[in-house]
Amino acid sequence: MSKRDYYEVLGLAKNASESEIKKAYRKLALQYHPDKNPGDKASEEKFKEAAEAYEVLSNTEKRQRYDQYGHAGLGGGGFSGGGMSMDDIFSQFGDIFGGAFGGNFGGSFGGNRGGARSARGTNLRVKMKLTLEEIAEGVKKKIKVNKLVNAEGVTYKNCTTCNGSGRVTRVAQTFLGAMQTQSTCNSCQGAGKTIDKKPTDADNHGLKRQEDIVELEIPAGVEDGMQLSVTGKGNAGPFNGIPGDLIVQIEEIPHNQFRREGDNLHHEVFISIIDAILGETIEVPTINGRAKIKIDPGTQSGKMLRLKGKGIPSIQSYGTGDLFIHINVWTPKKISKEEKELLEKLKNSESFIPNPDGNEKGFFQRVKDMFQ
Repeated sequence: MSKRDYYEVLGLAKNASESEIKKAYRKLALQYHPDKNPGDKASEEKFKEAAEAYEVLSNTEKRQRYDQYGHAGLGGGGFSGGGMSMDDIFSQFGDIFGGAFGGNFGGSFGGNRGGARSARGTNLRVKMKLTLEEIAEGVKKKIKVNKLVNAEGVTYKNCTTCNGSGRVTRVAQTFLGAMQTQSTCNSCQGAGKTIDKKPTDADNHGLKRQEDIVELEIPAGVEDGMQLSVTGKGNAGPFNGIPGDLIVQIEEIPHNQFRREGDNLHHEVFISIIDAILGETIEVPTINGRAKIKIDPGTQSGKMLRLKGKGIPSIQSYGTGDLFIHINVWTPKKISKEEKELLEKLKNSESFIPNPDGNEKGFFQRVKDMFQ
């Protein structure tokens, strides 16, 4: 089932401000919160859908990609801008609920009671070169990435600084009285726990660097410079936290026969003077094979023919672009004595007299100019 438009999910216009996005998400999140709708699967799905929409639209970079490419820009076919679990939602956006639900916004999904939050891993960025043929068809790729993973054999204990809460409370005396503030614990980065025991190859966050193979399914129609996001395939989070994302930047390899312009392709074809005069049927390459086109008698250099649907599929599923064939009449730079004599005999023929409006020289007049 295709995903709904994120702006539609939050009930917003495409030019909505950051504050409007946050306000709309908070309203829906409170409405469909699992604590208010225990056991209601439909509400749970709407809660997740709203969180997914907010996760994208509240992030400037992701919102720009979404506005330009739609869901595919966050990754169609194996990529995802969502796929968030309840723990992901509460750990990333729990603060948006404020004091609702008695401060225990984690509800029955755990992990966030008392304010402790799972630390999120950093994103990884890779570049992927693709041929135009791969872009036209879509392709599966396996890439090797060097990233941080959770080391085996790591055990944890409650952070002694925050007593496992992930938050540090400070009280300051002001002229208005005692003021209490809370901030994220620096010792555990808000996780509420620290390393108790770890293997020698693990760092102080319980992580180690390791090569990993990630299989990607690139959707057809991606463009040079486009970034796709693979959820959860980045660096692991400290203290067994939430992993970051893998950001894949597309690099399109220039093609030796086609020039791309959006979803359309352009190809230059050269025909002889004789074929331009008499007409001919020729073969031209397409991105996935070959096609025959008819050159009408009297075809002028610069004419453009259109092959509908022979371009690149739209990444937003709006159909497929076209292939435009640009006709170029090739004029020989050297001809034999016999050929020159033949052309001299033909140059005064009515068929080769310049156009009467004088805007364009006749074909054989151009041939004569070549030898002057």
